[in-house]
Amino acid sequence: MKSQSPSVHRIAGAVLLAILFFTNSALAGPPLICHSFDIGDAKSLPWISHDWNLSGAESYDTKNLASDTVAILDSNSVVLVHMETLRRATLYARKDPAAAKQLLTKLVARADSLANSPSAALASFDVGYLAEAYKQWMGKDEPNPAHNFDGYALVKKAIQLRGNNPQMDFAAALISLNGPAAEHQDFAQKAIAGAKTDTLLQRNIYTHFIGPQSETMAEMISRTPSVKVAIR
Repeated sequence: MKSQSPSVHRIAGAVLLAILFFTNSALAGPPLICHSFDIGDAKSLPWISHDWNLSGAESYDTKNLASDTVAILDSNSVVLVHMETLRRATLYARKDPAAAKQLLTKLVARADSLANSPSAALASFDVGYLAEAYKQWMGKDEPNPAHNFDGYALVKKAIQLRGNNPQMDFAAALISLNGPAAEHQDFAQKAIAGAKTDTLLQRNIYTHFIGPQSETMAEMISRTPSVKVAIR
């Protein structure tokens, strides 16, 4: 029997390494989009899909996206409600670039107008979280109004303004899954510790990312940020 040529061995080895790299270094999808957050009975944007993506049967008019989203955000101060609402908004916004730009513009104006109010932290958080969600879901060749936004910096600003808030720490830990390592680990530890006294956060942080075979959100944010997360 003839031995395999060195080139065949090199190709086989490269394929195996690629498979192992993908399996160990990438999630099934962007974490701000592919995992729905448990918000109990709180109101959010209409949603009929049981999956993370649009089902195709939605009749929601995206012309109302900016006004509806802001109304929901203004009516509820729970951070996880904001995270889920902005996740849904991003999914709708991707199919309507004009609505995507209008929503971000409206949130920026809202944050500016509330800069010296008790609502400044959440307003800054909303802009930052939406910007990072846009970056994770809108492809490089698609129009993205948040292209030049540093959403992570705005979320960190919100945490400084708000003080102790494990739900915001959870959001920051998800955003910083690819680093910087020290900041990410700090946010992850605070989120997991805070879940002990926050029932809603506890329900979210110990759910599985996608399906019962995937890691829990707590396990995900506890991983080293050197492990790259799949984003678009």
